[in-house]
Amino acid sequence: MPSDHPSQAVVEPAQNGARLGPRVRWFLFPNRPRPPINPALLKHAEERASAEQNRVADAITGFAGSMLFVYIHIIWFGCWIGFGVEKYPFGLLTMIVSLEAIFLSTFVMISQNRADARRQVIADQQWTTVQVEDKQNVELLDLSNQILALTKEVRSLAGRGL
Repeated sequence: MPSDHPSQAVVEPAQNGARLGPRVRWFLFPNRPRPPINPALLKHAEERASAEQNRVADAITGFAGSMLFVYIHIIWFGCWIGFGVEKYPFGLLTMIVSLEAIFLSTFVMISQNRADARRQVIADQQWTTVQVEDKQNVELLDLSNQILALTKEVRSLAGRGL
């Protein structure tokens, strides 16, 4: 018989699994950016996601830029030193960490290039918008000058008729 008390409520296994999925996903990839709103950035993101290597690089930089990455390294280094995997001064650990740093610095540069590409997409779209608005402003000024000329002509004709 189900209890009315929330701490004793029976939860179906399917509900636990449904709640666990998003939690695990959030824990593994907490910095997942929201999809862009800007149509130009949406198109750019779709083009970028079409290449497998871009998706791999995005996943690696997303993971390497998360706190989970830091926690894993804290545990790894703690176990390496605590369990005495090698003797001080930890030559193998130093080599592994150095190689990891080389690759991570490359992924940081990839991430910076991706951010630069996004900024360029936005700048290009803004430039196109400015050009369209400039053309519209010229047309509006031309129409305003035509209205002014017509207004002066109507006033001059109205002044002669009086």
